[in-house]
Amino acid sequence: MTQIPVTASRAEEPAPETPDLSEGWGEQRGRLRKELRRFDVLLFLICTLVGLDTIGSVAAQGPQGLTWMAVLALLFFLPYGLLVAELGSAFPVQGGPYVWTRLAFGRLTAGLNQILYWISNPVWVGGSLCIIALTTWEEFFTPLPGLWKYAAGLVFIWGGALAVVQSVRVGKWVPIAGAVARIVLLGFFLVSVVVFAVRNGVHALPVSEFSPTYAGFVALVPVLIFNYVGFELPSSAAEEMRNPRRDIPLSILRSGIASLLLYGGPILGIMFVLPSERIGSLGGFIDACKAVFTVYGGSIATDGTVTLTGAGAVFGGIAAAGLIVGLLTSGVTWAMGAHRGQAVACADGAGPAWLGTISEKHGTPVRVNLLSAALASILLVAALNLTEGDGEKYFAAGLGLTICTTFISYVITFPSLLVLRRKYPDTPRPYAVPGGRLGVWTVTALATGLVAFTVVVLIWPGFGVGWFGTEGSSADSLPEAFAGQRLAYTLSQVVPLLIIAVVGLLFYAAGAKTRRTKS
Repeated sequence: MTQIPVTASRAEEPAPETPDLSEGWGEQRGRLRKELRRFDVLLFLICTLVGLDTIGSVAAQGPQGLTWMAVLALLFFLPYGLLVAELGSAFPVQGGPYVWTRLAFGRLTAGLNQILYWISNPVWVGGSLCIIALTTWEEFFTPLPGLWKYAAGLVFIWGGALAVVQSVRVGKWVPIAGAVARIVLLGFFLVSVVVFAVRNGVHALPVSEFSPTYAGFVALVPVLIFNYVGFELPSSAAEEMRNPRRDIPLSILRSGIASLLLYGGPILGIMFVLPSERIGSLGGFIDACKAVFTVYGGSIATDGTVTLTGAGAVFGGIAAAGLIVGLLTSGVTWAMGAHRGQAVACADGAGPAWLGTISEKHGTPVRVNLLSAALASILLVAALNLTEGDGEKYFAAGLGLTICTTFISYVITFPSLLVLRRKYPDTPRPYAVPGGRLGVWTVTALATGLVAFTVVVLIWPGFGVGWFGTEGSSADSLPEAFAGQRLAYTLSQVVPLLIIAVVGLLFYAAGAKTRRTKS
């Protein structure tokens, strides 16, 4: 393994040993542009962590969702942040998670792992993000009958693709805009909840409903942990950052605190405004926005139907546009990281070499970006046909698969911390997990164990419910849109995972020529 020079930080610390990439990667690396400053990385992470598509899913589980949110902040969010802060600052190399797993476990494992991580983005964009954007548009603006729904979905997907292909100097404004949209939208929603509460009162939340249950944990752990992931994404663009060794740990700390505040407040607000039986996974946040904006103009009928008028309709339209922008920027920001990692993997021989090309004009992996948009488009069309336009079913299957693919990749990535501590003990670590070997083992075990458990309950919802005296039925843990259809739901997860595994092997086979030139 040879030494590849990496642009050092201002302190000129020696670069760690990195994989010997393809012969053409030196030229590709020269096309990268160091445009990301610390503040850019902070807003990038806020846009990444605060996903607007899962707020309704957490609120739908009632007050115990907040309890489990606090528990997982300690047992997962904190260990995960510590783990990534060390890896990102010790190995600030383009490709981030791919490079960490490549160094730890070899090219084949890292390549298959990267496929899972990368492909989760088009699944997410063409799945839950797109369906919530379409639902929001129909709720606040106009229906999308027939082919119009397909057309609007494709505009959403390819609008995001256009943003992803831009140079980092231009593209970084997308997550900046996304972070600002989140702060403004969620902040205005919370202010409106206070006004609504003063005028109309709120729904009582009995203390007993905050008591955690195992059934609630199984239902909530996928979306709660999914809300907490994304710290590693800036590391995929490490060589486009001005000072990754310093900025990654600081940005992780600050964005982590901000995301907790931006999640907890709106979830509590939804539960105050809407009766528990009216909070849905897909439309919870949308319905809550409509309800609270009646304070500016509008009414709520006895059956719960909301009509916005005057200023209420204006604010509702602005909030809807902000939500759609927030959803789009979530997909774009994750794509900016995941796609760069996939390009590095392909340049390293874990995929087709032509996908490892960095555009000389834009300094981004344009080919990977366009392929991802094409996959998201195919998924959108296929899913709308298979679910016969059932938005709830489409949302549940798409979100489950997104989380599943992402978390399977984490099961491999997180243990890299242990291996790299042993294999590269002398690599400079501007930030290191405290507690020595015990600290490293603890954060790795907690982070890896929880994502592994989440994969199990995603494939088999209700796993363990009713065992050893626990209350409830495992059938009740199925997504509402798949009630009584366990086989259909399980197949919606397992079949795509098997296809993705085959794609990963085909990608690796396609990289054989690149690997031969490196041997």
